[in-house]
Amino acid sequence: MERVCFVLKVRRERLAEYRERHTAVWPRMLAALSAAGWRDYSLFLRDDGLLVGSLVTGDFAAARAAMAATEVNARWQAEMAPFFEAPAGAGPDDAMVPLTEVFHLD
Repeated sequence: MERVCFVLKVRRERLAEYRERHTAVWPRMLAALSAAGWRDYSLFLRDDGLLVGSLVTGDFAAARAAMAATEVNARWQAEMAPFFEAPAGAGPDDAMVPLTEVFHLD
């Protein structure tokens, strides 16, 4: 299994709304993530907008591609894009670049 960690930046003025949106993620989105192989997926948000995501999957590239092929992910990403600081035209999924793991303790 592959452990993945990534960072994104949430706009400070949207932090409360971003947190609120994640208290009720759509059931179809949750099902799509599970079907695509996203396991033990967590998001951590700092008060300055730093968002850290972590997950375990068999193949991150395949898991991302599976999500990109779903209609529910396209709708979710379109709704969530305004929450993020990202280059013009880039969606949250586009900015999800994995960090290199340098240490792990089981």
